[in-house]
Amino acid sequence: MEYFKNVPQIKYEGPKSNNPYAFKFYNPDEIIDGKPLKEHLRFSVAYWHTFTANGTDPFGAPTMQRPWDHFTDPMDIAKARVEAAFELFEKLDVPFFCFHDRDIAPEGETLRETNKNLDTIVAMIKDYLKTSKTKVLWGTANLFSNPRFVHGAATSCNADVFAYAAAQVKKALEITKELGGQNYVFWGGREGYETLLNTDMELELDNLARFLHMAVEYAKEIGFEGQLLIEPKPKEPTKHQYDFDAANVYAFLKKYDLDKYFKLNIEANHTTLAGHDFQHELRYARINNMLGSIDANMGDMLLGWDTDQFPTDIRMTTLAMYEVIKMGGFDKGGLNFDAKVRRASFEPEDLFLGHIAGMDAFAKGFKVAYKLVKDGVFDRFIEERYKSYREGIGAEIVNGKANFKTLEEYALNNPKIENKSGKQELLESILNQYLFSE
Repeated sequence: MEYFKNVPQIKYEGPKSNNPYAFKFYNPDEIIDGKPLKEHLRFSVAYWHTFTANGTDPFGAPTMQRPWDHFTDPMDIAKARVEAAFELFEKLDVPFFCFHDRDIAPEGETLRETNKNLDTIVAMIKDYLKTSKTKVLWGTANLFSNPRFVHGAATSCNADVFAYAAAQVKKALEITKELGGQNYVFWGGREGYETLLNTDMELELDNLARFLHMAVEYAKEIGFEGQLLIEPKPKEPTKHQYDFDAANVYAFLKKYDLDKYFKLNIEANHTTLAGHDFQHELRYARINNMLGSIDANMGDMLLGWDTDQFPTDIRMTTLAMYEVIKMGGFDKGGLNFDAKVRRASFEPEDLFLGHIAGMDAFAKGFKVAYKLVKDGVFDRFIEERYKSYREGIGAEIVNGKANFKTLEEYALNNPKIENKSGKQELLESILNQYLFSE
């Protein structure tokens, strides 16, 4: 069955095209720095927002028109979603997709029945993967939707829930490996608290670390060679989540001797919820060699929740790709569109329009960022700004030769301190010049 009959193969037609079903800036085969653009960007479709989201919100019923959801049996729906998914992947010519275990197959009455459902759908996906150019970027487990996770999963006060979550991640790691996934993501959907009045924070954090160590050991045992990732988020659905932001997660990983096994999957909308901008979190992860992958979306700055909109802000995508380029590009990670069309964009074709908008925005952002890096615009300014640390007393500070006594002696004999302007407005003007020059 063809689910998107009104959508043609999406091709690159250039910035002057008026065809809504064409790329304006994303030419997947365009060679930049010796590599095609599709390999620089490594786009991925999020299975959950694209094929399972129905448009429900706290104030209204589902709105989405999804022809694959018209069956009554949950397994028939799951099979139809696989068919629709690979049709969309092919027409978008997207290289990857990501999934939660509960996205691709429904829960049964028992864990055994649930795992059987998973095995059926995984076998179907494997058949498609034999001929599809689209592969699995990463898999993960949904440890937040079912009522059993009301108090968390690895941080639950109930040991039975901890055990169930472990069994679920065990299976999710197995199927991610079976499907050739290049990464596995941990997102602590309910790993946090609503109030400290009933929370043993120390035990919960220790248990979370125990859980992740068990995952590392099992990944080794089954020979999973993908990168393990943690995705920070400050709040929602809990008031305070333990994976608050990149710095918080990095500190946690260092404390529990897990940093050698994990990198970070940074989501744009989560960064703003944490009070940072996207580039800040990417920069922090990059300079600590912890940037593994990106969830590409954006939030509405007037709304205080995770809106998961398709990214269309070229300035944001440029600064994001600037960090990726400075990192040397993706290894196993990529740009996963953890984004959903708006509730009022309910027609099946809108799924393509959303992805086209996001792919074009990141393609344009990459091209601008590549030129900025190549021209060394900001590098030169930063190098000049910090030149005092390459000579004299600054070099002694950096080389560890200075101490409070020597610095006091220097300060006493250096009565005049001269600062120079940071030129923020100039630099932002230069950024705009690059954004609008092509």
